[in-house]
Amino acid sequence: MFCLHYAPDNASMIIRLTLEELKVPYRCALVDRKANAQRAEHYTSLNPRGLIPVLETPDGAIFETAAILLWLSEQHNAMAPAPNSPERGTFLKWLIYVSNGLHTDLRQLFYPNQYVGSEQSLQDQFFEITSARVIENLTHLEDLSTQGHSWFNAPLSNGSPSIFDYYVALCLRWLALYPQNRAGWFDLRNFPNLFAFAQRLEQHPTAVTACAAEGLGSTPFSAPSYATPKEGSAT
Repeated sequence: MFCLHYAPDNASMIIRLTLEELKVPYRCALVDRKANAQRAEHYTSLNPRGLIPVLETPDGAIFETAAILLWLSEQHNAMAPAPNSPERGTFLKWLIYVSNGLHTDLRQLFYPNQYVGSEQSLQDQFFEITSARVIENLTHLEDLSTQGHSWFNAPLSNGSPSIFDYYVALCLRWLALYPQNRAGWFDLRNFPNLFAFAQRLEQHPTAVTACAAEGLGSTPFSAPSYATPKEGSAT
């Protein structure tokens, strides 16, 4: 059985969605962010960066969201183009684009003090630069979502969502909610294809089950509200 070290509405949610989609047995271990448990010695022995998530597997602990997703998809031959597929290269470049680009930009938006300090004028400048880069990233994803790839925004009647689908959906969710002091700056409806994608995906049975487990509401991707989890905190 896998063990997912998680905090509600963190990047671990992408892994939870994937585990649910794969229908593999797993259990969850809460990382209490209120108590800064991600910095505790036990947790940093699993992930030296102290970031969430970590997935403990029979082959050892894996950290970094994209690495966990790729490992799971390869182990189960599902939710991504196979290594010998002609689509594999394009899929990989966009997965890393989201992981190293969009997801990294979101972290900078949400925790500006870690990058430019506490001075408000510097944070304001940093927000303008970073948010513009996020919008550029989403413009590329809006276009990508219309190109007919089997691993992004494909009809769910054709099979399961991909690991890329779930990764993008969670990024869209967080953009609507954070940073809390600037909530409302982002409107997904400005990207109609991504908005429709989010609406479809949140109705998928796996998404309904996983999102209910962390209290993400009935429209977690297209019109999100702050999580009301049974345990733990998103921040």
